Amino acid sequence: MPARIKWTERRFEFCFPVDVYPECIERLRGTPARVEERLRAFPPDILTRRPGEAWSIQEHAGHLGDLEPLFLGRLDDYDAGAPVLRAADMTNRKTFEARHNERPLAAVLVDLRRERARLLVRLEGLAPEAFARTAQHPRLDVPMRLADMLFFHAEHDDYHLARITELARLFTAPR
Repeated sequence: MPARIKWTERRFEFCFPVDVYPECIERLRGTPARVEERLRAFPPDILTRRPGEAWSIQEHAGHLGDLEPLFLGRLDDYDAGAPVLRAADMTNRKTFEARHNERPLAAVLVDLRRERARLLVRLEGLAPEAFARTAQHPRLDVPMRLADMLFFHAEHDDYHLARITELARLFTAPR
């Protein structure tokens, strides 16, 4: 597989106007459908196969749903005027403990849709000026507007979708 920049090593420059937040929301809205479309073509043995100790395709999909409470909590941080956003659990304990490979794919996908819908309801209830609120991101150590956080979240989705595609190619390539 090609070398990729690890998610934890990525850096971002948020230089776009805050008014692009509707497009970021649409990217977030589309993720569950994109994940479902991508995964439904594969049998369970491909979905749950791990490349060594790394996550399987199904675990990557489950991870996206696992992180939704973090982003909902960060919305709370913005609402409360917190100077620093809550930190992610960089060990990803929740994803490891969820045992997504032992669950039916349908359950993983339903959880992602449900959790993402909760986030979208919150976002759609915000006034436009809310997307300009700023707080410090703890890992990146940069100020982030809420609009930036939405972009960051959508990039995280795409990072894992790209990994899913890499794994699908690896496990379905002719030998």
